[in-house]
Amino acid sequence: MTVVLDLQRPALRHPEKAHRPDTPTLRKPEWIRVKAPVSREYAETKAIVREHGLHTVCEEAGCPNIGECWTHRHATMMIMGDTCTRACAFCNVKTGLPGALDAEEPANVGRAVAKLGLKHVVITSVDRDDLADGGAEHFAQTIRATREHSPGTTVEVLTPDFLRKDGALDVVMRARPDVFNHNLETVPRLYLSVRPGARYFASLQLLARAKELVPAGFTKSGLMVGLGESREEIMQVMDDLRAARVDFLTIGQYLQPTKKHARLERFWSPDEFKSLEAIARAKGFLMVSASPLTRSSYHADSDFAQLQAARAAR
Repeated sequence: MTVVLDLQRPALRHPEKAHRPDTPTLRKPEWIRVKAPVSREYAETKAIVREHGLHTVCEEAGCPNIGECWTHRHATMMIMGDTCTRACAFCNVKTGLPGALDAEEPANVGRAVAKLGLKHVVITSVDRDDLADGGAEHFAQTIRATREHSPGTTVEVLTPDFLRKDGALDVVMRARPDVFNHNLETVPRLYLSVRPGARYFASLQLLARAKELVPAGFTKSGLMVGLGESREEIMQVMDDLRAARVDFLTIGQYLQPTKKHARLERFWSPDEFKSLEAIARAKGFLMVSASPLTRSSYHADSDFAQLQAARAAR
């Protein structure tokens, strides 16, 4: 697959009109509401994360599924600190100048995964544009350390785009993650306002290259809806992802973290998500997870098992 990159346009670090104060906030429908986390298992998961000095995207991004996932001890590790070098309009992770990498973090992730007893773990990170390799070697070390401490655990990585970091993806893929995930997040038309530091075709090419480097591996990407995209635009993104040979697509509802973030245009209904899932499956994805509360790592363990079964069946 040949994809032309558009790397010349300057990134807009502070998109204008991400939120219009004069527009009323949409009320959450019943299907998007979740219970507060109160279980004993939730508290135990939190204690293990704290014990090893780790960050999770579950907390930093304010994921609505944290109560359910942590009750099942499914924490998504976020490496390389809690401060991102980018300012995406949809994301609740703080932006600023990150600190130095923690050399002990890969081993601490491995120990925590073993203690949690995870069969499958998702490891993600903040963007680290300040690092020469974007943090690729740190990802590779974390994959290796996780396998050393918890040999039976399959590893899924959800990485940044490594924009302008030549060779970074190769470093990650040499560590052979079981799943390579990179989210497109939204449709191309909305990139400058929603994901200003990124480039749609660069992200698409990253996914295509990951499949080229490890053809037997699984690739995965995710989209949010509710930012003003059209159904037709989503279908075009599906086609682009299939052209890049992506195996697994997740689609979830965007929820505005604060009034300073990108405006929520509308809630998509559960029936609309079912329709999107049916379309995506018809386009050839091995696995599709589409629901209002779907997130990249939501039910990632059971989804991985279904992904393997789908490939075996095909």
